[in-house]
Amino acid sequence: MSLFQVSGEPYDIGYRLGELARPVFAEYMEQSSAWRAVRRWRGDPFVQQLRDAAQAHFPALLTELDGMAAGLGWAADDLFLWNCRGELIHNAPDGCTTLAAVEGHARFIAHNEDGDPFLRERCSLVEVQPAGKPGFVSFYYPGSLPGHTFAANRAGLVQAINNLRIRVPAAGVPRMILARAVLDAASLDETLHILRDTPAASGFHHTLGCAGDERLLSVEASAKRCAVQTVSTIAGHANHLIHPGCEAEAQIVTDSSRDRQARVDYLLSTSNSPITAAALLDVLQDRAPAGLPIYRDDPLDPDDENTLATALFEIGSDSVSMKVYRQGQCAFDTVIARMPPAQTGA
Repeated sequence: MSLFQVSGEPYDIGYRLGELARPVFAEYMEQSSAWRAVRRWRGDPFVQQLRDAAQAHFPALLTELDGMAAGLGWAADDLFLWNCRGELIHNAPDGCTTLAAVEGHARFIAHNEDGDPFLRERCSLVEVQPAGKPGFVSFYYPGSLPGHTFAANRAGLVQAINNLRIRVPAAGVPRMILARAVLDAASLDETLHILRDTPAASGFHHTLGCAGDERLLSVEASAKRCAVQTVSTIAGHANHLIHPGCEAEAQIVTDSSRDRQARVDYLLSTSNSPITAAALLDVLQDRAPAGLPIYRDDPLDPDDENTLATALFEIGSDSVSMKVYRQGQCAFDTVIARMPPAQTGA
């Protein structure tokens, strides 16, 4: 799987990311029903409120996004709209299933990245080194800020994101900018500070771990709340709010998300096998005997999503092992050493 290295100031990083996406982006948008729905928001005052919130809290990331638009040859306002799709249409075609597990001193995060089937074989990995920040390796959707998929940074932080379909957005920071901001954090505590203290426009589920920190966290960060649970043994999450108190927030629960959550819960609760990397991958490759499956390759998937890649992170005391699989085959394998704050710039 291709890995592209990008570094520099925010605009330069964005511009290069835009250049990387340019060969496929116009065709991608042309066939995207999500983009047809999102572009109806052009000129809406709510979109300006989202941009104002992003500017107030993370101006460098807004600059990165504007650079990406220039690299793509797209209008900055249109690319901002696209990166606010979760706030504007609530049922954006970005799915995913994530597992988090602890076995002795071993900690794992495993994740299926589900998205528009058009993007199969059209996504990449990027290694991004912003000036003065830790830097990270992330799965990259053409034309979307890195961070809303799966990634690990050089401070040892791992993040895997699940789409939440929040019905009532707020005038806050768009979730894709918030997820990208996490990749600049140097610890789990700094990440929780970002997610708890920044006004969010809609919501994502974040599975989080960090080299040198024993905690694995499941965080539902939405417009109304930030619910944090520590994973003590094993847990799974699909694409809807499940933490206590979630009933107070209106959301869309698709049949696929409901079936995948139920299947994950069943498989994890009935397994007598030790927790291993192979066992977690088996769960993410599961094709249920009934209902809609965890591993998604049906061109007629009701959410218009297919599994584009599977990531497996093993988090140690001083490094993170990151493997990426496509169609069951390992396509990328690296170890990211945790660098001390003085060296990461954090």
